[in-house]
Amino acid sequence: MSKPENLLKEFVAEAEEIIENLNQNLLAMEATEDKTTVRPDVLNAIFRAAHTLKGMSGMVGLKKVSEISHRLEDMLDNLRMGKLPMSQPVMDTLFKGMELLRGLIESVNAGKGEEADITPMLQQIQQVMSGGPKSPSSAGAEGIDPALLKVLTEYETHRLNENIRLKINLFEFTVRFPLETFDKDLAKLNTKLQSFGEIITTLPSPGMSPEAGIVFKLIIGTKTDLKTLQSQFSQDQLEIRPIGLKMERGRSDESVVPAAPEEDKGSGSIRSITPTVRVDIGKLDTLLNVVGELVLNKAVIGQISKEMSHNQGFTTTGVELQKAYQALDRRVGELQEGLVEIRMIPIGQVFDRLVRVVRKLSRELGKEVDLQISGEETKLDKSMIEEIADPLMHLIRNSLDHGIELKEDRLKAGKPEIGIINLRAIQKGNNVVIEVEDDGLGVDLAKIYKKGLERGLLDKNKEYDQRELINVLFTPGFSTAEEVTEVSGRGVGLDVVAKNISKLSGLVDVETEMGKGTKFSITLPITLVIIKALVVRVGTEIYAIPLNSVSESLMIQSKDIRTVEKREVTRLRDHTLALLRIRDVFHLPATESGEDRLYVIVVGLAEKRIGLVVDAIEGQQEIVIKSLGEFLRDTPGIAGATELGNRKTILVLDVAALIEEATKTHFSEKKNDPDAKKKTGQPAVI
Repeated sequence: MSKPENLLKEFVAEAEEIIENLNQNLLAMEATEDKTTVRPDVLNAIFRAAHTLKGMSGMVGLKKVSEISHRLEDMLDNLRMGKLPMSQPVMDTLFKGMELLRGLIESVNAGKGEEADITPMLQQIQQVMSGGPKSPSSAGAEGIDPALLKVLTEYETHRLNENIRLKINLFEFTVRFPLETFDKDLAKLNTKLQSFGEIITTLPSPGMSPEAGIVFKLIIGTKTDLKTLQSQFSQDQLEIRPIGLKMERGRSDESVVPAAPEEDKGSGSIRSITPTVRVDIGKLDTLLNVVGELVLNKAVIGQISKEMSHNQGFTTTGVELQKAYQALDRRVGELQEGLVEIRMIPIGQVFDRLVRVVRKLSRELGKEVDLQISGEETKLDKSMIEEIADPLMHLIRNSLDHGIELKEDRLKAGKPEIGIINLRAIQKGNNVVIEVEDDGLGVDLAKIYKKGLERGLLDKNKEYDQRELINVLFTPGFSTAEEVTEVSGRGVGLDVVAKNISKLSGLVDVETEMGKGTKFSITLPITLVIIKALVVRVGTEIYAIPLNSVSESLMIQSKDIRTVEKREVTRLRDHTLALLRIRDVFHLPATESGEDRLYVIVVGLAEKRIGLVVDAIEGQQEIVIKSLGEFLRDTPGIAGATELGNRKTILVLDVAALIEEATKTHFSEKKNDPDAKKKTGQPAVI
């Protein structure tokens, strides 16, 4: 790859991160209660990001990206200097500008160049900026050293005047630090002060010496009173002095009414220099493939060690080989965990993009929606993060269009006028569960039944339970929308979700209640690179079942199996469990084992659970799933192949596909099951 191509690739990766931070800060800015007052730290972070993007894009020759960034930087500078008042048109222009920048960078990354026309955006920015600029405040403060005021920058003067205008308490901190540690001491003080308010300026005083140290003067705007500040800071090397306001002369410090929002500790949007190396995901894939081969070789060595011990007993060579194998096992495990950890990134990166989608779609649909996010720090493999983005997008759009009602309808139903969509991520063992839950209409089972009959998906002479009707939603091309819109009605959505999740060895579950809302739960393994598997035998064939899909295993006898609607089931504690014989799935020849016992591997979650019937359980092993190639890639029920320690290649079962196939015509609780109503708490038929 040539140097310019490398430079462009690095720019795209850096620019994507900058734009993500920009959008996060814009959303934080829009979320403030007082829409006309903006936290200076957030605004400054946005301004610096736009400035950085302008410089970087200019270096790689992207003129349109540079021009838009430059004009947005000008607008942000006017905002931070108080020359442009904050308003909804300003906020909309900033969001639109960020979306245009993202589109330009995506186009460049796809090799299409800067395709978009930026003229309308430039005109919109110019129109907003010329829409009646605000003249800077000329208020002053008494008690500040005139020499100090003379050295304030234009921005610092503006921030001082802005705090005076909003009647914020002003204090001058005078602090002395030893020369050898002043940088660390000052940083520690700044961090603490930021939790109380805004640091308007920090200036050193002349006359420093090794004996006397160095003196700094800091001007702080805060809602906290003098007495509280004095109780929070040591008075030995620090003096706190209140600064009075000319326009409010005679008022006590305690009577000043704060109006600016308090700043959070450590606003995390400021990008800092860190010991981080950007690595192409392809290089990590190569390294992990090498580690995968090491895992397979480790299994071979382990098998040789067992055979040697079995054939020769505990000889010196056998014992040494066993020790070497154990040491290799530990080191390969550490290497594997380290590389997998490098690939892990917070799922919040996807969640942040969905916030923008909700903001845009809610306006288009005329609905007010509050997207509540939790668990965004939960980590998933980078490759899985990218694959999960589209399914989550479909679910969010589905909740907005089909779930959340219009404001007037919600009020009639006794609900708050603002709809709520909860987006959660929770780690459970080696799995991550992602939930999309809304408080909207819920799934209309009667409408599904009607549409299913119209499309020939359901039989009018047959009764269906809730789980069967919900499963119809995942049929390709199925939609309950009465008309086609830009958002829905095209029959593309939930079937794509199910298919994409299945590719990731994941499961989708749905819970709904009419009039109360719907919850989609996606369960995914943390990574698909190297996984633990249960090795099972069916006749003479050996298969691997990913352990993250297995909830338990049990042994049953033939008499424990009964038939419901021509399908085999068994009792699992208080529930009925549908059985699927692997022998029948892959049309394996019947064998006479002479034993009346069967092993059942329970896979899946919640309502989507089935029992895979096998002849024997051979044990557990770490495996690396290899593709079957283009010709066999889409073989039903098979996720890939792997190699065992005895160098034998076996097939890995696709649990999600097997469950999907089984649940198309059969579910664990059927209408003929006398306990169905008792177990679900819901009617078994429609």
